[in-house]
Amino acid sequence: MLVNEFGEIGIDGAMMTDQGAMIKEVPGGCMCCTAGVPMSVGITALLRQKPDRLLIEPTGLGHPKQVIATLTSDQYLPYVDLKATIALVDPRNLSVEKYLSNKNFVDQLDSADVVIGSKVDLCTSHDIDVFNDWVTDQSPSKVFSKLIHDGDLPIEVLDIERVHGSASSHIEAHHHDHAHQEPQFQLPPGEAFIRKENKGQGYYSCGWLFGAEYHFNFDQLFSMLSDLTAERVKAVVNTDQGCFAFNVANGVVSVNQMSLEGFESRLEVIDSQLMPWDQLEAILLKLCGIDN
Repeated sequence: MLVNEFGEIGIDGAMMTDQGAMIKEVPGGCMCCTAGVPMSVGITALLRQKPDRLLIEPTGLGHPKQVIATLTSDQYLPYVDLKATIALVDPRNLSVEKYLSNKNFVDQLDSADVVIGSKVDLCTSHDIDVFNDWVTDQSPSKVFSKLIHDGDLPIEVLDIERVHGSASSHIEAHHHDHAHQEPQFQLPPGEAFIRKENKGQGYYSCGWLFGAEYHFNFDQLFSMLSDLTAERVKAVVNTDQGCFAFNVANGVVSVNQMSLEGFESRLEVIDSQLMPWDQLEAILLKLCGIDN
């Protein structure tokens, strides 16, 4: 899997590595910005392993049309049989003006050959009707759509052929205030933690990396994440109860136990408003016992 994240820390790769997947990460922005060297290096390294399947997950703030254009270029055409582009959407967001007026959100759904409605267990009957009506209104029609529970994506979806011409040769210019030529975020020797910020596309992120020797209080961390007003939080954290992955979206905290050992804790916060990062950092340091 090639995983791209808006944040600088690289959380998703850690979550999926625990499931035995071979992961290459391109952190720090959307793939249309980090395309070129980082993206090409990641794809080439994975293709050298001769996988049966290569899955590419762009950031939710990215532009899939550029990724499609890259994968259908002369560089990869002999090696990649590109299948359908799949978009996962929370049906509830199809009734929220903040998303409907967001060009990235609209472009991602427009670019998709297949649209999957996820988190159905959290949806009302109205949300389901809105999703079905939206699918019906699409022109051109989507090749396939489905509502799923618990991430139960039918494996057959991965073999659906893509609709040719869905990529665009013109990608609008946009700005990210980050240095995407820097190496992947690592903890310098002797440092207890480090922090990295990013902004672009109307969003801000701040991520922390903590030494593997530090363990957070699970109950206090869960309480803090539950109270946090950020739009998105992702973390893989060593706690006094073991290693856990935390995922916060729409005020709901999801927790999954991990089997990772000796792993550096990572936490990333993303929001459309600039948050008080220093105050949040002070709380995190207290929770893991770092005197600062």
